[in-house]
Amino acid sequence: MDWSVGTVELLGVLLSGVGWLCSLCTTMMPFWLTLSTDLLPTESLEVGLWKTCVIQDLGLQECRPYNSLLGLPPDIKLARILMCAALGFGLMGSVLAILGLNLINSCCRKMDDRRFKKVLKTAGGTLSLAAGILVLVPVSYIAHLTVVRFFDESVPDVVPRWEFGDSLFCGWTAGVLHLVAGTLLLISSLYLQEQNRNLPVHIPLVPVSQRHRSVRISAEYI
Repeated sequence: MDWSVGTVELLGVLLSGVGWLCSLCTTMMPFWLTLSTDLLPTESLEVGLWKTCVIQDLGLQECRPYNSLLGLPPDIKLARILMCAALGFGLMGSVLAILGLNLINSCCRKMDDRRFKKVLKTAGGTLSLAAGILVLVPVSYIAHLTVVRFFDESVPDVVPRWEFGDSLFCGWTAGVLHLVAGTLLLISSLYLQEQNRNLPVHIPLVPVSQRHRSVRISAEYI
């Protein structure tokens, strides 16, 4: 195996794992949107997918989960569904990519082992790309709504406006990592396929004496 292929696929697996951890942090952290006012400069209101928190400058934090699922805004519902789907796709992609590493030996034959690992890496890379898209869609959508509402001229200037929270930046990072990881895994799979095509085909040779002997025996039976 070429060391460049091993490095690319190993880097893809590592980035996929880091991207999944970032996606998990993005889903769980209550810092999607933040709001601070001039009336209470020592406090800020943070909104997440599962709860809202009031954070003070002294380090005190009070969080409350949402009371009703049906009463949630549509963007929060959509973000919940897509982020949970992204976590599932990213986890499956990472597991399949690890099993498809050429560094991991198996009990199969060499050619069958390479084909099987190629299928696993291709599936892992595809799932990683899907996870990246599923993460970027809700994060970018909520960021778009925040920008539109921030520059809404119909709202008076004295009314406080929501701004980007830390979870949005973590979500963008997770989406990019998933996309890069999926691309690296697919590239390593395609390169491995080209290597399999260029492998010489082994044809077993029969010694001349043994071949003549088999011909003589067949002639005697005839």
